[in-house]
Amino acid sequence: MEKYKNVYQKVSEIVNPVYLVGGSVRDILLKKEPKDYDFCTPLNPNDVEILVKKAGRRAYATGKRFGTIGFKLDGNFIEVTTFRQEKYKPNNRKPEVEFVDNITADLSRRDFGINAMAWRDDKFIDPFGGRCDLLERKIRSVGKAQDRIREDPLRMLRCARFMSQLNFIVDPYLEGQIKKNAYKILHISRERWVMELDKILLSDNPKIGLDFLMKNRLFNFMIPELSLQYNYEQNSPYHDFDLWEHTIKTVMATPQDIILRWSALLHDIAKPFVRTERKDRSNYIYHDYLGFHIVSKIAQYLRWSNERKENVTILIRDHLKPDSILKQYDDLAKKESRSKQTK
Repeated sequence: MEKYKNVYQKVSEIVNPVYLVGGSVRDILLKKEPKDYDFCTPLNPNDVEILVKKAGRRAYATGKRFGTIGFKLDGNFIEVTTFRQEKYKPNNRKPEVEFVDNITADLSRRDFGINAMAWRDDKFIDPFGGRCDLLERKIRSVGKAQDRIREDPLRMLRCARFMSQLNFIVDPYLEGQIKKNAYKILHISRERWVMELDKILLSDNPKIGLDFLMKNRLFNFMIPELSLQYNYEQNSPYHDFDLWEHTIKTVMATPQDIILRWSALLHDIAKPFVRTERKDRSNYIYHDYLGFHIVSKIAQYLRWSNERKENVTILIRDHLKPDSILKQYDDLAKKESRSKQTK
């Protein structure tokens, strides 16, 4: 846990004054070693670039117009960003950047309180109550939730991702604004959707984030075929759960492998489209084959790689076969008694 102090010390010898900021500070307070190190400074990007080069390091200036200079340090890629504020045009995630000289002003542009803290010289800067939110295990917006969502609708997916990764709850007002503005996720590229969904699916508790996306209608706009599963009674002697509950239990049963977890999430996506009725039950014949075709189209829409598309669709097509790796997890998630045995 002392690694971050060593990294900070070495960065401050190159750029000074400098603050450790954002997710790295959150992780430190959660007693986790940060995976990434982001820094901010009142110095302008030109001065930061000069200081990095003076230290004999290559300065990466790809993000310079947004105030960010990068460099490598002991195997870590370090980014130092000038204090800034951002102005967003409607439906555009690319902001106009204005550099400022105040750390509080910089932190005020960030998404959630847990990501709006800074650290310098053993002192935490926390103008928006991030430490309190960490103690309450709660995700709360910085300022007005509707403003943060309007600026960048991807924050709705980030909220679900942090819920799954940190096992946190969400502030009720923020959740209400996310549900109200769910349609704005269409303003975000599908590649960014997939990046966040991958992180949710690979988390220790994907159930929290996936339930949040379903309950608050984001799946209605992202994967509408999947949204039909919510509260969908299966009327089947083979199932004790509604369709969405079964899907979630299947996801939770699978190992943390992105192909398996996407396959689990989408394996029954065709059931509402093939349902037929008998006297005492409903049947879903050919949902595996139709699922293969539906997910093939979803894969194109989400711009998956050809490899991911092939691997996931084949698992879905074959998930009822006795030798399918997905079948064992699907079966575990069907009956209450079986679910209890896996606990």
